[in-house]
Amino acid sequence: MTGRFHGVGVGPGDPELVTLKAARLIAGADVVAYHAGAGKQSNARRIAEALIPDSAVEEQLTYPVTTGTTDHPGGYAGALADFYEESAARLAAHLDAGLDVVLLSEGDPLFYGSYMYMHDRLSERYETEIVPGVPAFTAAAAAPLARQTDVLTVLPGTLPEPELARRLADTDAAVIMKLGRTFPAVRRALEAAGRLEHAVYVERASMDGERRLPVAEVDPETVPYFSLVLVTGDSRNGKRSRRTGTAAPTAPKPVEPAAELLVVGLGPGPGHWLTPEASAALAEVDHVVGYASYVDRVPQRPGLTRHASGNTVELQRARFALDLARNGERVAVVSGGDAGVFGMATAVFEAAEDPDYQDVPVRVLPGVSAVQAVAARAGAPVGGDFAVMSLSDRLKPWEVVERRLRAVAGADLALAVYNPASRSRTEQIVTARRILLEHREPDTVVVVGRDIGRDGESLTVTTLGELDPATIDMRCLLIVGASGTRVSGTGRVWTPRWVRP
Repeated sequence: MTGRFHGVGVGPGDPELVTLKAARLIAGADVVAYHAGAGKQSNARRIAEALIPDSAVEEQLTYPVTTGTTDHPGGYAGALADFYEESAARLAAHLDAGLDVVLLSEGDPLFYGSYMYMHDRLSERYETEIVPGVPAFTAAAAAPLARQTDVLTVLPGTLPEPELARRLADTDAAVIMKLGRTFPAVRRALEAAGRLEHAVYVERASMDGERRLPVAEVDPETVPYFSLVLVTGDSRNGKRSRRTGTAAPTAPKPVEPAAELLVVGLGPGPGHWLTPEASAALAEVDHVVGYASYVDRVPQRPGLTRHASGNTVELQRARFALDLARNGERVAVVSGGDAGVFGMATAVFEAAEDPDYQDVPVRVLPGVSAVQAVAARAGAPVGGDFAVMSLSDRLKPWEVVERRLRAVAGADLALAVYNPASRSRTEQIVTARRILLEHREPDTVVVVGRDIGRDGESLTVTTLGELDPATIDMRCLLIVGASGTRVSGTGRVWTPRWVRP
């Protein structure tokens, strides 16, 4: 009969924060295991030292490397992978001998803990129990982290600095773990997010020598790994709701001369496709409003407030931006691609028809459209006359879509198709293909661009007859060629500028 495997959280450092269940299991263990850095004492063992019975076999799992370089052929990741395999084998030998093994974990076993790597390797083979522990950030908190509907976000300091700044700006309260050498970047991210003033640094929470002070006063050279940063929900200025695109109630603001509202096309994805005009505008505004995935593409910086919302509230989003501009705030509404091509520009102008916004000037800044990006990757499939359509019937009846498809097909125009399919719209692309085949030959060239300009992009050149609708989703844009569209010997797709009589 095999032994039982226990992952036991021993809390952040104070032995009095060890739970009763953890203490009982440690005291009754046949084997007590713990991780440690090379040449260092295990913090988890130090916390539980008084509870470990003299009869217990101790297994110290010493990391071969924690930072820096290694001569392992697989690099840092390879060295750790081998270490975890060897450690799991050592613990498995005790379990196979019928001994109960307790693996100590500082804080909580499944919260940035080393225990989880043993869990992955042993839990399916042996009876396993996890005992939660007090995480360091709860021991470090000296003021309420979050109230009522506040969002608390736990972030590793190892995130890329722009991403860390973005997430800090988009949450009410935050905990930043894994400091040490990452601290300078964390400090800069806090400053960019406008949260530095209210960020508190806590070192060795609940341990002897605990230290806390404002992040702005911390010497980066003194920051150990066992430290964290807390940003409370009370530190947000204005308490704006970032995911609804609306503002929480605040005191009435004096009416100021309306500011110009900018509508900015961000391009299909990569930063180098953002125009210099758009980049300069985004560097000057105080607010960015848009669909969440587009707002996330705008780098966070000091003084910038971001307002993200869902994909079906365009008019509410536009009115919110117009309200801000009417009160003198510098605002940019952002769209992917070009804001005037199935983007937010038309929603802003529709909302601006309201007489309340007659004094708000609106300016649209163009961006690289998705059809331009896909066409450029393929060659020049829209080099002649072409049409652009969306297959979405959310804002127009499907009967209108079908009528327009027949008209475009009958006119022998190349056709760029936006929004060809989604999880709930799978039949439209099937119907569109059938309608096009009523007017076009099966060998008509079709280009399918997926996530063009982003990680994992793909470009497929096929024909209308061979096109498989099941492979098309919302991340695709299609270009259906005209009768004259051709594929060169090098695989480039192009449509002549001329049409033979």
